[in-house]
Amino acid sequence: MTPITLSDIKAEQTRLAQLIQAFEAQASTQIHFPEQLIDLAAGEEYAGIITGQDGDLPYHLILLPGEAEDITWPDAQAWACQAGGGLPSRREQSLLFANLKDQFQARWYWSNEQHAANAYYAWSQTFTNGSQDYDDEGAQRRARAVRRLTIE
Repeated sequence: MTPITLSDIKAEQTRLAQLIQAFEAQASTQIHFPEQLIDLAAGEEYAGIITGQDGDLPYHLILLPGEAEDITWPDAQAWACQAGGGLPSRREQSLLFANLKDQFQARWYWSNEQHAANAYYAWSQTFTNGSQDYDDEGAQRRARAVRRLTIE
């Protein structure tokens, strides 16, 4: 057996210090949300933060007042635009269900997402239990509009 030397111990200590430094560097992630004052207009409700994906910035989601009843998907998109916002995405609808379910009837509401495999279908969500499904764009659903405030 080869005797252990002081230089062996120092070399091993250096190697371990480098491993610790590499581990700490990969484990440290910071997410900074600067303080932001959000003005809500009459009837608007703050829904929460949607985290960014694929390089997109995170943003605040605001539910606008009013809703459309028995409306097709194309008409719902136009209605949401006229209301000063847009239809929520499926992710946003999940947040709305989690935080503002009481602002919705237990019915199906259109999202802004068309079905990827069939251009004649779009996604919607029920506010009974949060289920999401797709249906023909000509089906009659409800709609709510949202606006988004980017966090920079």
